[in-house]
Amino acid sequence: MALAMKVITQVAQQRKALEEAVAHALELASGKADGAEVAVSKTTGISVSTRYGEVENVEFNSDGALGITVYSQNRKGSASSTDLSKDAIARTVQAAVDIARYTSPDPCAGVAEKELLAFEAPDLDLFHPAEISPEQAISLAARAEQSALQADKRITNTEGGSFNSHYGIKVFGNSHGMLQSYCSSRHSLSSCVIGEANGSMERDYAYSIGREMSDLQSPEWVGEECAKRTLSRLSPRKLSTMKAPVIFAAEAATGLFGHLVGAISGGAVYRKSTFLLDSLGQQILPEWLTIEEHPHLLKGLASSPYDGEGVRTTRRDIVKNGVLQQWLLTSYAARKLGLHSTGHAGGIHNWRIAGRGLSFEQLLKEMGTGLVVTELMGQGVSGITGDYSRGASGFWVENGEIQYPVSEITIAGNLKDMWRNMVTIGDDIETRSNIQCGSVLLPEMKIAGQ
Repeated sequence: MALAMKVITQVAQQRKALEEAVAHALELASGKADGAEVAVSKTTGISVSTRYGEVENVEFNSDGALGITVYSQNRKGSASSTDLSKDAIARTVQAAVDIARYTSPDPCAGVAEKELLAFEAPDLDLFHPAEISPEQAISLAARAEQSALQADKRITNTEGGSFNSHYGIKVFGNSHGMLQSYCSSRHSLSSCVIGEANGSMERDYAYSIGREMSDLQSPEWVGEECAKRTLSRLSPRKLSTMKAPVIFAAEAATGLFGHLVGAISGGAVYRKSTFLLDSLGQQILPEWLTIEEHPHLLKGLASSPYDGEGVRTTRRDIVKNGVLQQWLLTSYAARKLGLHSTGHAGGIHNWRIAGRGLSFEQLLKEMGTGLVVTELMGQGVSGITGDYSRGASGFWVENGEIQYPVSEITIAGNLKDMWRNMVTIGDDIETRSNIQCGSVLLPEMKIAGQ
């Protein structure tokens, strides 16, 4: 408890110093530019890794940086520094001002609109620093690894166990008088091992992550899950080329919706480089599907009171009953489109995609015969056409039951069709991602095999 109080006291002092650094930078910029925004972040923590129970790496880090962007006569200049002394900040501000003189004017450049800013920031319960000594961190990593190694004699090698615990401070201010900050923490535990059987060698991993140490699964759970996943992949078969139903397991399904993020981002829209260009207000998903964004989810891994430009975040429907409600806009993209920022500078915040009450086993029964995709490889997705082609591995299913693992296959389709034709989503929600959803059943995809 004493250690935690010491950390909290240190963080309070660091936070005050960082706020003063931002205020100082803004003050220096005020006489030299029409507008300015300053962001400072500092991260402190420990990372350890073990292999066969021996310490491989112990790393303490404390990194900080200040970035400033100034706007002068619609010209933009940016500069950054890891030195937060007053002299260094003055040089950084001047560098940004000098750079702005040489950039082309852009009428859409500028600080975010004042009425959209988060002058008050809610406490989202993101800060839970851990009382962890290096010895304890090493023990956690070693236990996760050992639990995987002991699970089965077919586990023949290890890439190790790892534990990370970090806390950070973020401060943001701009020339509209906004100056806000918040603290957050993140802890994670993982293990990765190699299994071998009948000449087949496979690798897999498992991990747990959370804002608070008590949110993590036990090292034993991580190790056992790691071994289970690795063993399930052994002796994979190849498939012949065909068309068949496909289930994207929850971990893979988050990526399926991740492509939607890119397709409705303001930058892609104003550049006219998205296949969803004319889709605002149109149906892009099944009528039963709604995507909610919850930026203020307490202890959420992607929660934030404001975005990278200081625009306040708010709970909103991205897609409602299958209909696209809005683009994801920064201030710049919004001005290019004649709209207002949606608070998405820096990304999305806790998308929640509700299932339809079906367990993963029920999804298998509904599919009957087909492919379960657990891992995807490659970058074969076109943001312009929506064409989708990626390497995959997973399991073949018959009569609603998993029969054997498969690998070295390619699945292909078009995202527009894949999204619109989703049959159902399971309730096995993946909560460790900024997109929270369950497994997704698609009626048919092209599967290229041997």
